[in-house]
Amino acid sequence: MSTAQTAPVLLYAEDDTMIRLALVDALEEAGFRVISAHDGDATIQLLHEQGQTLNGLITDINLGDGPDGWCVARTARELMSGLPVVYVSAVSEHEWTSHGVPNSVMITKPFVAAQVVVAISSLLIVSE
Repeated sequence: MSTAQTAPVLLYAEDDTMIRLALVDALEEAGFRVISAHDGDATIQLLHEQGQTLNGLITDINLGDGPDGWCVARTARELMSGLPVVYVSAVSEHEWTSHGVPNSVMITKPFVAAQVVVAISSLLIVSE
């Protein structure tokens, strides 16, 4: 079995294309397989389609029209109760304690990609 087949699979939701591409590259360089989505509707669809293969979720909070990151993470946890969740946001971090799912991490934009890699890696270790 190749490393790519055994690598943890992450779903990453981000409406900003440049941020999404940069973080996908960093996560893949760190050894993750990444499925990405550009809005909340697409992310929720992928959760339903790929949920059983996912090891973690990284989501922006503001995803444009449709469901936001809070809704995406709640849906993910309804489908997979222990799924690790990392939120990233430029303006919604103050809402994390009231809207975030338990045992999640919030990272404020702008961030360094290594912060997200460390956060999701730490949550994956705890969830094992």
